Amino acid sequence: MSESSFQDDVLGELGDDKLTEIAGLLGTDATGARETVAETVGAMTGDLREKADADDADGVEVRQAIAEVAEAEPPLEGVATFGGLGGLLGGGMMAGVLAKVSRPVAAAVSKRTGIPAATISRVIEMLIPVVLAVLAKRASGKAAGAAPGAAPGTTPGTTPGASGGLGDLLGEILGGGKK
Repeated sequence: MSESSFQDDVLGELGDDKLTEIAGLLGTDATGARETVAETVGAMTGDLREKADADDADGVEVRQAIAEVAEAEPPLEGVATFGGLGGLLGGGMMAGVLAKVSRPVAAAVSKRTGIPAATISRVIEMLIPVVLAVLAKRASGKAAGAAPGAAPGTTPGTTPGASGGLGDLLGEILGGGKK
């Protein structure tokens, strides 16, 4: 059984119209835009994993945001997920976490690709609602597949930092991930 990567899911949710818009912003074609989006999403998920594993305030915040995503109602579908900055307002704690990681991610992706950090930041702004939608879909799929009598760590209401709980859920939501 071949599970799609998180980057593939984001690209699928993004759709051709938004990908074309990103390509225009980057001054490239659809292939270049796909590569940049995959690189950016990979950096974002890597940073989320790193922060979730940390035993500090950032780690607590990421684990709480993951718990919030896991407990959320089923996500919106298709173009309803594209709200620009308005989409951030409905994204709860995870939208804030993604906004916080956007600057270091933009800098890292800019360094690797040569694309200006300001341009990558604009791409990230477009990606945040899509990443939120994919996170919510993956979380609801994992939670739905686990209930009833779900294994520890997959049930709604899991407390942040519970042993094996949210760390495992984050791994399941983000998958093995390509870095």
